[in-house]
Amino acid sequence: MTSTASEPPAAAPLIDLQALVVAVRRRRRLWCSMALVGLLVGAAVAVLRPPPPTAVTTVLVAHQADQPNDPGTLIRTDVGLLHTTRIAGKALESLGSPDTPEDFMRDYGGIGLSNNLLRITVTGDSDAQAVARAEALAEAFVADHVRRIREAADAEATTLLDQRDRMQGELAQVDQAIADASPQSGPKASATMESLFARRAELTSRITDFGRRAAEAGIGAPRLIAGTQIVDAPRAVRHSLPKTAVTNAAIGLVLGLVLGLAVAAVGVVVADRPVLRREIAANLGASVVAELRRTSRRPAGPWQRRRTRAARTRLITSLARAVRGSAEPVSLLELGCARSAVAIALDLAGALADEGPVVIVDGLPGPPLAGRRPKPGDPAVVSGGSAAAGPHEERRLGVGSVAPGTAWTDLTDLGTRTVLVVRAGHGSAAWLHTVARHLADLRIAVIGVVLIDPDPRDRTDGTLWDGPHTAPRGRSERPARQNGTGRPLAERPSWARVPDIDQEAR
Repeated sequence: MTSTASEPPAAAPLIDLQALVVAVRRRRRLWCSMALVGLLVGAAVAVLRPPPPTAVTTVLVAHQADQPNDPGTLIRTDVGLLHTTRIAGKALESLGSPDTPEDFMRDYGGIGLSNNLLRITVTGDSDAQAVARAEALAEAFVADHVRRIREAADAEATTLLDQRDRMQGELAQVDQAIADASPQSGPKASATMESLFARRAELTSRITDFGRRAAEAGIGAPRLIAGTQIVDAPRAVRHSLPKTAVTNAAIGLVLGLVLGLAVAAVGVVVADRPVLRREIAANLGASVVAELRRTSRRPAGPWQRRRTRAARTRLITSLARAVRGSAEPVSLLELGCARSAVAIALDLAGALADEGPVVIVDGLPGPPLAGRRPKPGDPAVVSGGSAAAGPHEERRLGVGSVAPGTAWTDLTDLGTRTVLVVRAGHGSAAWLHTVARHLADLRIAVIGVVLIDPDPRDRTDGTLWDGPHTAPRGRSERPARQNGTGRPLAERPSWARVPDIDQEAR
């Protein structure tokens, strides 16, 4: 037995990566501008704030506890000792500078190149001052390191010699005991003598060992002292302004681009403005029947004008066929693209002018229609109130808006069937739902959506094939409306969906 129950729809993802990528790409002006700002700021910083005069020197540091597998703890200790007021004060004292050690410590730094190499970097007011500071600091560090080595060696040798002297005193006592016990005889005296001789041998060995270790401690200190030295004399670092500017500009470009992409992505997620055909169709409950470029004040190239003209001609032909087959007045309602809606309405009125007089009912809140200069042959334009009160012998074509602040009750004067002209990414998903709900409440059937300024790489389908997709409150009141067309599915107009303007070449 085959079950006829339909499977529940899959849960929508929390974030649609495709829509996110498309929306971020559409906001390329934002992140490109931020990348450009980062590039200019980086280059400006290199020019306006050049690096101060800097000198470097390298010191070879010998340690008593050097090991081949040392992870760098000894050289890190030396870097820490370099940033002490004692060394900074010694360097300033040799320079005769009145600066405080705390202030001087902010002008230099150290880094371990290996287990025994320490690089010192010092800044100053001039190259000569930076070199003098680096030399004084390196000499102060070497002198401090040598002093610590000598103190450690002296302390170790003194301790060993003290131990040797104590053992020699004990050895003298044992020798005296052996001399006093020599005249005695017998088994007990023999055992005592044997013990004393063993103790004397042990003490003699330990005294020899302490003397050898004290000598080694004295011999090792000169080797460590000689091994700690300045191996790279202080020199001024030459800065290349073009190289620094290019480096800072590249860093600023990357940081600005990353910041711009992050801001664009966060703004897209927060705003929730659909840009894909399928999202706009699903939120409005009507199919996307055409796509057009946004009407702009800037002149387009010949190739773009030719393609835009061809796409608009196909759209006007399809809309004219739908208007002719409709017994009810048809309107164009825009969302974020008033100029494009006016241009479509004028072209559509011109296409219908051969069949009789056409009047455009202006319901737009702004001046796109009222403020334009009429040309010879343009259709008459009347306001929404005048059209509702006057006779209707001529064909009416309403032009209105569904932007926030719309007077919804006035939309019925423009027409009971409408084509929504929506700019991609302009309205939020919540507002698109609001538009669909209000139009369903007013019993205004949506016969299609014209998408303005679509994403040229959008390959999603914006056609609703089956099932009611109008607003919930409109379904029960007018069940004959399905898919926002105002007719049953069998009576839907047979116009073909106008392809994307970028799909002509494909």
